[in-house]
Amino acid sequence: MAEITFDDFLKVDIRVGRVVRAEPYPEARKPAIKLWIDFGPEIGEKKTSAQITAHYTPESLTGRQVIAVVNFPPRQIGRFMSEVLVLGLSDGQGDIVLLSPDQDVPVGERMH
Repeated sequence: MAEITFDDFLKVDIRVGRVVRAEPYPEARKPAIKLWIDFGPEIGEKKTSAQITAHYTPESLTGRQVIAVVNFPPRQIGRFMSEVLVLGLSDGQGDIVLLSPDQDVPVGERMH
């Protein structure tokens, strides 16, 4: 595993946001959900898509807090522009489980 410096770590802007809207993304190559996430007044609302259909429905995601990298450049995912990367871990079957705080925190808070 390659080591990084603390300054390298600080370059990655990881924040908490709240999902304000979620929709199925049937056009995606693999089953996915489109997310619109509010990161507060400093960053605003950003969108992304995620292959998280094994554990989540669009309805179960609305209102949920998630953790995301907010300073990657936008990336075209099919016909949808992804502006952030939500973070998760693989379960025993390789399906993604989202990272989220275990208590409600203000949207836009930076991970430290």
